[in-house]
Amino acid sequence: MAVKLRLARHGRKRQPYYYIVAADSRAPRDGKFIERIGSYSPVSNPAKIELDFDRALTWLMNGAQPSDTVRRILSYKGVLMKKHLLEGVKKGAFNEEEAEKRFKAWLAEKEAKISSKVSNLELAQREADKARLEAERKVKEQKAQELAKKFAAEAEAAKAAQEAEKAEEATEEAKAEAPEAKAEEKVEAKVEEKAEEEKAEETTENTQE
Repeated sequence: MAVKLRLARHGRKRQPYYYIVAADSRAPRDGKFIERIGSYSPVSNPAKIELDFDRALTWLMNGAQPSDTVRRILSYKGVLMKKHLLEGVKKGAFNEEEAEKRFKAWLAEKEAKISSKVSNLELAQREADKARLEAERKVKEQKAQELAKKFAAEAEAAKAAQEAEKAEEATEEAKAEAPEAKAEEKVEAKVEEKAEEEKAEETTENTQE
């Protein structure tokens, strides 16, 4: 039976995650498998990978063939490097101690690269968050200025309307007071006229005497 190391898809639409499985090469992609040796989530950045290193290495040493994606995962996690070193030990190129030393050196370099990538991603995320917050702050300030202008215009319009109302009331009061003033003038004029008549009559009577 030919064994293949491959991915079995799970998860919702646009939110996939995969099991890394050892399965019969004739079985359907998401069908039955012999053993699950890990998981892979490509949605996060960097991708999240969980792998049973020893079981993956055992399957490779026993002749299991990985798919292209699983091969890249195994290379990323160092399984292929470990297999290469063990084959070198079998051929007598170096001993197990040297193989382990080389593997640890490779692993340290790999972890440094991963750590640097994660740091750069975090830095980029912080910069992106900072830029987003700055953009939101500017938008809020612009909206606040627009609201202030709107309120100022409304206050000015209300003040103008109030002054116009006061002016209209003053005009109406003036119109109402005008007839009263004219009536008083007429009364005064009649009083003066009557007084003159009485004075004229007195003058006439004095003359006749």
